[in-house]
Amino acid sequence: MKKILSMALAAAMVMSMTVNAAAAEVSTVEAGKLYMATNAAFPPYELVADDGTFEGIDVEIATAIAEKLGLELVVDDMDFTAVVTSVQTGKDDIAMAGLTVTEERKQNIDFSDTYATGIQVIIVTEDSAIATVDDLEGKLIGCQEGTTGYMYCSDDYGEENVVAFPNGANAVQALMTGKVDCVIIDNEPAKAFVAANEGLKILDTTYVVEDYAIGVNKENPELLAAINGVLKEMIEDGSVKAIVDKYINAGTEEETAEETAEETTAEAK
Repeated sequence: MKKILSMALAAAMVMSMTVNAAAAEVSTVEAGKLYMATNAAFPPYELVADDGTFEGIDVEIATAIAEKLGLELVVDDMDFTAVVTSVQTGKDDIAMAGLTVTEERKQNIDFSDTYATGIQVIIVTEDSAIATVDDLEGKLIGCQEGTTGYMYCSDDYGEENVVAFPNGANAVQALMTGKVDCVIIDNEPAKAFVAANEGLKILDTTYVVEDYAIGVNKENPELLAAINGVLKEMIEDGSVKAIVDKYINAGTEEETAEETAEETTAEAK
């Protein structure tokens, strides 16, 4: 047992030394800081808290990465369409905005290892005749501009049948007022929008599954390597999962616990 513990400790020390060494070599837009380009209208990955600060899965992961690299995170909120360009031109260091890895984006920026999986779903009104993906033909679809959802829908159903909005909230508002027939967006933001707007539902079907990663300027491979080193460490020690669970799975786990408690009480009665 002592030998196993010693080996585990040695491995952790080697990984920590590797991350620290990589951190010492990175260069950023501003010394001592890590600028994150995002669109803070994509809950639970990034959003503006009641006190005006930024929070969410991406923000917490980025904060942890910055700290491990000895840097201070600075969140740069902007339109989603500007996120990739901002990193490509060197205005910001990283792009984290529920950003999907695509071949088109890989031409402009490099991507880190994947840290989360995104699922595109379909939001409709509760009285909608749309029941599956097969019913989308000929319908007017709302999407957030610049997203993979918009790209996929334009390819599948034609640009004339897809309406782009600055953010998901605007797209959902258009659905509520009958300006579009449905909205296609990532599953977690979809849950938040449906919870906040009565009369909407998410179809029990998946439109597409994709990977989220961190975008980095192609001329900064040292930063990319350092980020991947930290990500690997955070994934292996459970830090990433803990952050995701905090925003996504916590409610489900609490509901399951409550249901179990209710069932136990019922059986006791």
